[in-house]
Amino acid sequence: MNLAILDGGTHYHREAIYGDRYRSRFDRAIYAPDLVLADLEDVGLLIVPDRIDPVLLRRHRALLDDFLRRGRTLVVLGGNEAETWVPGVDWAFRPLNYWWWLDKDAVPVQQLVTPEHELFRHLPFADTIWHFHGILLPPTGAKALITVPGDPGNGDLGGALIYEDCVTTPGRLIISTLDPFYHHGSHFMPAATRFLDGFLNWARHIS
Repeated sequence: MNLAILDGGTHYHREAIYGDRYRSRFDRAIYAPDLVLADLEDVGLLIVPDRIDPVLLRRHRALLDDFLRRGRTLVVLGGNEAETWVPGVDWAFRPLNYWWWLDKDAVPVQQLVTPEHELFRHLPFADTIWHFHGILLPPTGAKALITVPGDPGNGDLGGALIYEDCVTTPGRLIISTLDPFYHHGSHFMPAATRFLDGFLNWARHIS
């Protein structure tokens, strides 16, 4: 089966998908507005990179639902309003701090809770740490891979930065609020490039 990626058509998508560093990782790049069912017939893993127009993704909801129902793997990254078009996804706001790492005493809040997951044979936990855009609230039975703690005293139980769901769908959903394609394609945030190095090695390995 093939590894495919949606191309949102922005400068950062095109730089990341077609640039020298990663273009050999994908068997197929599909321009998102033109996506049709036939594009996915031989695709085992589809990546929806961060910051594609959510209106467009909602338009493709039935097609992407069908992809999961056929037992395929769907990877959805941040900034896509996934909670409006991916089954079982719930999202919660968190204040965004772009510059926490400039504080020499800063300690990242992210916690690796499933180090045995196959993803982390390719992707070091350190390469998942930069700012993040909210948290995900995994459905019952889904597996959180990286979490962000909450404040139980205020009724906030925290959530996930990345989780895997093989429970609410016959397929496999990997979802995160991180936005590595934007930052790599914009040449801003070296951790995002390191993330894609490992993440795409994993995707290539399992596809």
